[in-house]
Amino acid sequence: MPSIDHSPVPWRTAVKIATGAATPLPPSVVPSSEATGRVLAAPVLARGDLPGFDASAMDGYAVAGRGPWRVLGQVYAGGPVWPAPLGAGEAVEIMTGAVVPAGTVAVLPYETADLNAAGPGPKAHIRRAGEDARAGDELLPAGRLVTPAVAGLLAQAGADSVTVHGRPTVRLVVTGDELVTAGVPGPGQVRDVFTPMVSALVAAAGGVVTDAVLIGDEPELLAAALTTADADVVVVTGSSSAGAADHLHGVLNGIGARRLVDQVACRPGRPQLLAELPGTRWVVGLPGNPFAGLVACVTVLGPLLHGLSGRAAPDLIRLPVTGDLRPAPGVTRLVPVRLAGDHALVVPGGRPASLRGAALADALAVLEDGWTTGIPADLIPLNGLNS
Repeated sequence: MPSIDHSPVPWRTAVKIATGAATPLPPSVVPSSEATGRVLAAPVLARGDLPGFDASAMDGYAVAGRGPWRVLGQVYAGGPVWPAPLGAGEAVEIMTGAVVPAGTVAVLPYETADLNAAGPGPKAHIRRAGEDARAGDELLPAGRLVTPAVAGLLAQAGADSVTVHGRPTVRLVVTGDELVTAGVPGPGQVRDVFTPMVSALVAAAGGVVTDAVLIGDEPELLAAALTTADADVVVVTGSSSAGAADHLHGVLNGIGARRLVDQVACRPGRPQLLAELPGTRWVVGLPGNPFAGLVACVTVLGPLLHGLSGRAAPDLIRLPVTGDLRPAPGVTRLVPVRLAGDHALVVPGGRPASLRGAALADALAVLEDGWTTGIPADLIPLNGLNS
């Protein structure tokens, strides 16, 4: 068997490999009410003019010509359309969203209305038909994430269904004889933190955890968990290092996996990996220490899921970072930081096994070899991971 190069790749190289490894999953048509958090695979066109009619933008009076004006009646949103054009000097009381009568030159808001004035004033307070879009215009391009605002626009436009990329499915395999799932751990035990943490990250990145299993440190159990998984991605925690209980590398060799990332030159999180299984499925290996596992999540798992779901990579913030840290020659350090206006402050507690610092942080700062306090660094926001 040929030797395997276990040399760690630079952190940015690992992110780039994971980002480009996968293509978006095949698209499908779903109800717009179920599309939030997914990515449009086709443009959305306006089915009609937006707005579809001239509508009042205020509660007040629709007026025609110059004043003074005589009020003829009332028009309500959703009520009957005023039956005839308004003539000069005529007005109707009108509610926000109601169809303005033909002949209306302006709506006078209640707050400033003077029906005896000579002119309607400089602002019409009318939403004109088609001022947002005309029928057939592209409202949203392919590749747009369906956010709450997008969901509202889809409803406003009458788009009851949309074409979106598939949502990546994830099986989570948490390894370790020492793990417990409830209560305070006893001597020699630790709580499973990966199931809640990785599930939240997967959801934030556009995927869904279809099942999560805890298994002991036995290679046969791990091989079975990988080969029977009916998911796009299998995330394995706690078996990616080189210890006696770390079997992921050997199991991957035995099932014909192709490794793209095998160790990353970062601290914490060096023993992480990304591999492709036969049948275009993916394996992500996370270190067993919780904060190191979180670093691996933002390094390879998040970018892989973005690629599968069709999401663009999130923009990084860049700010000066201040803090008292010892240098780590030859590696990239990822440390928790809090935003403080025009800079970021290192949060204590960024040890591999501790999540306290990350839980109190706004972002992870990417500190390159040679960084010293005050030098700008890229920041990976943690809001989506901590929510």
